[in-house]
Amino acid sequence: MKAKVMVVEDTEEVRDLVSRILKSGGYEPMLKANATELKESFSGAQPDVMLLDISLPDGDGLQLLPLIKKQWPDTEVIVLTGNATFDAAVEATKRGAYHFQNKPFDHKTLLVSIERALEHKRLTEEASALRQALTTMSGGAAPVFQSPSMKSVVRTVERVAPSDVSVLITGESGTGKEVIADLIHSLSPRNKGPIIKINCAALPRELIESELFGSVRGAFTGASADREGLFRQAEGGTLLLDELSEMPIDTQSKLLRVLQEKEVRPVGGRASYKTDCRIIAATNRKVEEAIRDGKLREDLYYRISAISVHLPPLRERREDILPLANSFLKRYAAQANRNITGISQAASDKLRAFDWPGNVRQLQNEIQRAVLMCEGNQLEASDLSIVAAAATEAEVEDLTLMEAMERNTILQVLKETGGNKLETAKRLGIGRQTLYNKIKVYGIET
Repeated sequence: MKAKVMVVEDTEEVRDLVSRILKSGGYEPMLKANATELKESFSGAQPDVMLLDISLPDGDGLQLLPLIKKQWPDTEVIVLTGNATFDAAVEATKRGAYHFQNKPFDHKTLLVSIERALEHKRLTEEASALRQALTTMSGGAAPVFQSPSMKSVVRTVERVAPSDVSVLITGESGTGKEVIADLIHSLSPRNKGPIIKINCAALPRELIESELFGSVRGAFTGASADREGLFRQAEGGTLLLDELSEMPIDTQSKLLRVLQEKEVRPVGGRASYKTDCRIIAATNRKVEEAIRDGKLREDLYYRISAISVHLPPLRERREDILPLANSFLKRYAAQANRNITGISQAASDKLRAFDWPGNVRQLQNEIQRAVLMCEGNQLEASDLSIVAAAATEAEVEDLTLMEAMERNTILQVLKETGGNKLETAKRLGIGRQTLYNKIKVYGIET
């Protein structure tokens, strides 16, 4: 779904220009010519971001800000002006504006401001949900986490978030490492700054250093302009290094030097610049094995893991399955406008008995799907696609995470097709014989 950006600007040429820029950036523009049109729109769809001219023919943008934030508290407002002053910028911020943008502005600057406003909106919403989760820890009606292990994680996060200490988050894929990183950032004094994230496994070796540290024009083939690195983008905020152990070893060495000296030198550059951002790292590998296998430098590990937070897999904290499921149910039922008020006993038993190889992420996806399939006012066991394993316990334990997820996908599609193997193979995009082989290997009974 496209993000909605409302433009409140009395000059038609500027409105048309901004509208074209927004459409080129993939946004849905909502154009208003004055304060009257803005107020009339309060009963309609809420925009994600508003570009508000400070000087309107029938109203003062600064005076409108409190009303806008009262009507649409989740809308991020960027104030536009042709004669900005420091005092006006401070006053706009006090009244709820996210940012102050001078006119004229170029295409790129405006889109970057909107992108950052949307990221701030997302983080604010997540922080609100996460803070709500924290408040339920002490005994709300439906705590999100009931397991002792996750309560311990939350207590650790509450204690370390206000500091600038580096944090290493470990755990299997899907356990919520990125959510914990967001929580640490949102509860820290740096929460007004950005949280910048990089998946170290997603970038080729030749690009990751340029992405992290920046580069100068001509530093390597294809470097046609200076590039701002993520350390600079994260200035005053937080930098999340996801899948740290997948970062090339030589890059890890340079990262260690940056952490020690608090200085970054762009690739191909001669001068360094000071950096001020908090580092959070995450990995789904076991740290001891990563160090032993040469995937993670031991000195970098000790430098970056002043505090370690381990997220146990969902199968080891089954007390959290139903609270999480109910939380997801409430969210997705509201999004789908469905009156689904709970989970039946049979469905609850089925959720608790499943091992969730994809962890919380898989549970979230399962509840989202079940909400769409449900025909009554509560989720039934028949609405769930998960199927109890037919293979022996030892065989299932021998499967890798990807194999377990593939096995569960096959079971799900077989159920949806009523056991029709030809149709199942077609939906999965594999040959019928390949499907037969996988059914045999995974011990699936049909």
